[in-house]
This record gives sequence, structure tokens and C-alpha cells, in this order.
Amino acid sequence: MLTCFGISWPISIIKTLRTKAVTGKSPLFIWVIIAGYIFGIIHKLITPDWVIYLYAINLVAVTADLILYYRYAGREPPAGKST
Repeated sequence: MLTCFGISWPISIIKTLRTKAVTGKSPLFIWVIIAGYIFGIIHKLITPDWVIYLYAINLVAVTADLILYYRYAGREPPAGKST
């Protein structure tokens, strides 16, 4: 699961950067995912495991996606670009 999410978030970030549109994204969903990664990291701090690095990398990617959401929210995609 962490590997698949680790692949999907950069794809989402690249799409947002290309289109400058966040249509279909939910900030609430992204916040829930961030909370899940934070709790996963806390769990791995209690029971150390190398997987904590995957949680951390994914947390950074999801946070970047959330930042892009707030940056581009309310904007229309540039003319000729579709999502």
C-alpha cells in the first residue's frame, strides 16, 4: 500500500503542476491521509521499523499535494488545458 501510494502522489503532483487545476481533489480527503501518515509514523516511533521512511516520504508528497491544492484552488485551468 505504501509503495502504491508512494507512486500515485508524485503523479498527482505532476498533473497539478502541469494543469494548474485541482478539480476533483478534496482537501478534507488529503488532510485525512496526512493524519493517517502521522499516526503511522507515531506507531513506527513506538515500534521502530524501516517502514517509517516510507511513511515520511509519503507524508512529504501528500503535504506538497495539499499545498498545491490551496495554491491553485479557485483558479480555472489555463485555456486549452483540461484535467
